[in-house]
Amino acid sequence: MLEIRGLNAGYGEVQILRDVSLSVGTGEIVTLVGSNGAGKSTLLNTICGIIYPWSGSVHLEEADITGLNSEAVVARGITQVPEGRRLFPQMSVKENLLMGAYRRKDRVEIQRDLEWVCELFPILKERQGQRAGSLSGGEQQMCAIARGLMARPKILIVDELSLGLAPIILDVLVDTIQKIHREGTTIFVVEQDVATAFDLAAIGYVLENGQIVLSGPTAELKVNPHVKKAYLGL
Repeated sequence: MLEIRGLNAGYGEVQILRDVSLSVGTGEIVTLVGSNGAGKSTLLNTICGIIYPWSGSVHLEEADITGLNSEAVVARGITQVPEGRRLFPQMSVKENLLMGAYRRKDRVEIQRDLEWVCELFPILKERQGQRAGSLSGGEQQMCAIARGLMARPKILIVDELSLGLAPIILDVLVDTIQKIHREGTTIFVVEQDVATAFDLAAIGYVLENGQIVLSGPTAELKVNPHVKKAYLGL
């Protein structure tokens, strides 16, 4: 579904990503983990067309989308749930959800998808007329994920799912992400909370100082001595 090959990128003259390669197979949940400042956001900005890579390539379903702008990337089927939710706070929950479908013209299917995401997150149905900015942190994250799904993405990228959330709310979101995956959506989770990420995904990559230093099944990464010491506190 998504393949990154030898990506180098940065800002101005400062290089952040160094020869990054990874892949997300169709129907998989894959995670990229790393500490704050490792280069995770830069990678997402490059994938999503916000910054142009210095070298390397980004492929979606084998088509080269390197350097396309963000609108074109969304049109190809990549949707990001951004770190910090980035909702439109003065708009209602329903209006935020419909913004996720702004490129679509199939009104009947949009209504069906609206009903579907409200089944995934029943609280959103109750809050449809409420300003998004007045929601709790967990409810805002639900709204952000639902908004992303309204685009009917081929791959949903979730940036920092766990940020600022209570463990009980995070558990609900993890369960819902797994349900979305079972219903056929390919998911790429970029996360600082390594324990949560490895419980959620089957395949993982570890990013340090702009480079992939480890990759493989998350069951193996969990017991890797470096991961245990650096990220799991074991």
